[in-house]
Amino acid sequence: MEPLIQATRLTKVFGDLVAVDGVDFVVTPGETFGFLGPNGAGKTSVMRMIGATSPISGGELSVLGLNPETDGPLLRSRLGVVPQENNLDAELSVYDNLMMYGRYFDLSRTEIRMRIEELLEFVQLTEKRNDKIQALSGGMKRRVVIARGLINSPDIFILDEPTTGLDPQARHVLWDRLYRLKQQGVTLIITTHYMDEAEQLCDRLVVMDKGRIVAEGSPRALIEEHAPGEVVELRFPVGVLETLDGQIERLSPRTEVLADRALIYTDDAERTISAVTTNGLEPEMMLARRSSLEDVFLRLTGRTLVE
Repeated sequence: MEPLIQATRLTKVFGDLVAVDGVDFVVTPGETFGFLGPNGAGKTSVMRMIGATSPISGGELSVLGLNPETDGPLLRSRLGVVPQENNLDAELSVYDNLMMYGRYFDLSRTEIRMRIEELLEFVQLTEKRNDKIQALSGGMKRRVVIARGLINSPDIFILDEPTTGLDPQARHVLWDRLYRLKQQGVTLIITTHYMDEAEQLCDRLVVMDKGRIVAEGSPRALIEEHAPGEVVELRFPVGVLETLDGQIERLSPRTEVLADRALIYTDDAERTISAVTTNGLEPEMMLARRSSLEDVFLRLTGRTLVE
């Protein structure tokens, strides 16, 4: 399939800051493609260049066969965007926010009304149609922003940190809506620093750090390549980790001692837990889990996703 988005040596510079440093990636029709990384990794800068709201500083970028530099208005008319902030008009109702936004795309009022009814049902907010935005919960506001981004039936739907600040229940509701879009064949581009979000939603993703792509692949492939097996997490009382003098490192060929916990990577979590006890270590909390994308990022960059 012809790619919907193709970037070659894509670069974004702000003065002396290189926000995006020569990245290459391809997005194909119907997939959910993710940009995973901490705040400041360059994810949002990439999204803005794709959305033709920020000019590229170098390299090449094609979106829907268009050049964002010269075809900005046409390109933006074919994209749906969910920004980090819920930039809704708090004094207007849910319905009026959607109607006002639909008019930006030169849609007729009849067509907009039909789309609003469909979208309110899709995001499960039909009964809130006449409520003012300021009266809604954070999760509901986020769903309104998603409905707004779909008002023009976009070819590509871009979501920048879609669930930041939401409680776990609201996040899962939002994931369900996005998964339904994926089932309908909508191409999704998602930036996130939540590893579980990327694992749940993305077919493929790139891991970004300091403006560069440090890994690319499906979530499972990245975990199998960079952090196979299981992880035993140990948490000790404050100040104890600094006194252990290499005892953690002797338990496995690969360990990570962080500020608040120690991670032991292993092929046999049960045996490792037994070794912790045998060696006289007394953590206040110990758990075994499968390796995750956060472990991938830690191995590739030496820090956690949220730093």
